[in-house]
Amino acid sequence: MVNIKKKRRNPSITTSSMSDIGFLLLIFIMLISLMNQRYEEKINYSESTALERTQADSNFEIWIQKNGVISAEGKDLDSVGLERAVVSAIAANPNVRIHVIADRDTPYKYVNSVVGVLQSLQHRVVSFVVKEG
Repeated sequence: MVNIKKKRRNPSITTSSMSDIGFLLLIFIMLISLMNQRYEEKINYSESTALERTQADSNFEIWIQKNGVISAEGKDLDSVGLERAVVSAIAANPNVRIHVIADRDTPYKYVNSVVGVLQSLQHRVVSFVVKEG
C-alpha cells in the first residue's frame, strides 16, 4: 500500500474578473442615465413671487419659444399636433399635469393659442412654469 499525502489548498476567490464586472456596470449605468434625460428649450423664464412645486414624474411640458414655435417632447408642433400630443398624454396618465413653459419675451398671442387648445380639451390641471424672482 502506497501512502500518498494530499496537499490541501487554501480556498481563494479569483479577482481577475472583478475589473470586467466593474467596467460592465459602469457602461450599464451610463446607458441608463442617458435614457432619462429631459428635453428642454433654451428660454428666459418669466418671474414670480408665489410658487407651487409639482411632481416632475407626472408632467407634460409644452415649450413656447419667443418666435412662436411650440414644442412638446422634443418635437415642433402645430395646434392640431399639440392637441393630439396632449390627448395621448392624458390617455396614458389621466392625472397628468400640463406645464406651459414660455420665454419671457413670447408675445401673448402664442401663449393664448396653447391655452385655447387646452381649453378646448377641457383639461383643468395646467401650470405656467416661472422662475422664482
